[in-house]
Amino acid sequence: MVLRRTKPTIIAITGSVGKTSTKDAVYAVLKQHVHARKSEKSFNSELGVPLTVLGLPNAWNNPFKWLKNIFDGMLTALNPGNYPAVLVLEMGVDRPGDMAAMCKWVKPDFVVLTRLPDVPVHVEYFSSPAAVVTEKMELVEALKPNGTIIYNHDDEQIRNAIAAFMQTAIGFSRYSLSQYTASADQVMYADGVPAGLEFKLTHLNATSVMNVLGSLGVQHAYNYAAAAAVANQLGISMGDTLEALRTHIPPPGRMRIIPGLKDTTLIDDTYNSSPIAAERALLSLAELRGSGRKIAVLGDMLELGQYSTREHEKIGALAARSCDILVTIGVRARKIATGALEAGLDEANILQYERVSHAQGELQTLIQAGDTILIKASQSMRAERIVYELMANPDMATELLVRQDTAWQQR
Repeated sequence: MVLRRTKPTIIAITGSVGKTSTKDAVYAVLKQHVHARKSEKSFNSELGVPLTVLGLPNAWNNPFKWLKNIFDGMLTALNPGNYPAVLVLEMGVDRPGDMAAMCKWVKPDFVVLTRLPDVPVHVEYFSSPAAVVTEKMELVEALKPNGTIIYNHDDEQIRNAIAAFMQTAIGFSRYSLSQYTASADQVMYADGVPAGLEFKLTHLNATSVMNVLGSLGVQHAYNYAAAAAVANQLGISMGDTLEALRTHIPPPGRMRIIPGLKDTTLIDDTYNSSPIAAERALLSLAELRGSGRKIAVLGDMLELGQYSTREHEKIGALAARSCDILVTIGVRARKIATGALEAGLDEANILQYERVSHAQGELQTLIQAGDTILIKASQSMRAERIVYELMANPDMATELLVRQDTAWQQR
């Protein structure tokens, strides 16, 4: 009812990686120019999307707050007031039918497709990886006839999937030529410590230098390129886009750089994990300069179904080439250790733990000055608790780490 009455421009973002970071980058630009609202955190489900549309909080397990949400939602439907002109919605799927259900009432003006890897997260609940792609493409099916697709041109699956659609398609990329091409990405350092990412973004005949503060990984080049493409379609210049993103910091738990105990550097990538995201994180770790050791703390990647063993072993093989010491957490992550051992990493440099709580104290003893420690695992592993134990300023956890609100802390 609210959407029918207010008719906002809807920017819907989906994919198997990078949704939240892309959403935040898009919003960081738009909020300077239009009245916009974004999905909070990663509220991208059949509950999270309506909460965003209605501007309501997650009531978690409190039935009284949910009743209040229902009442407040009805008031908003009857009197939307000064409703946002633009909604930036993150839309994800966990199981078959999720996207189709949301698309019955969400009809986007823009669809942003981030990446659809060969083995996406949540594949456990689908018949095949191709079924996950089909489910996510329901969002493009719901695109308005005069809408626009903003897509990752490096992703062959996406290129093939959108070929059948008649709407305008605008690509962004890093390793191929597109309308928005990122290139020459490199790590920025401050006093020998990683400080962020720098890259060039070319649109038409103009090339601009962009900086990503406080976070690492080529994925941010994709996120910022997508944000620039969306902004341009809404009449926002590249100069204004650059200015808006100059001080933007990616959300917590996405390759965030955090000072650690004993003059170490933490790379906090604990929001979630999947094969492609773990691969990107390890490649970023391998690229870093420094005299200290590189330590990878890798936990279970969940919801991979029949692909779990193979994908964990592949990540282990990559870890053997990317770090000096590997720490695994969880039953599934034992296969990461197996893959690393088979790829030549010394057994003495592989430590295995069943739970996060088992690893926390021993990691404090293990780390040394100058070390760089990557921490990554699926959400349910709660690996942000390791970051909390290793960070130099734990009093800043609420600001810097994921899942720090009261409801998560009680789990």
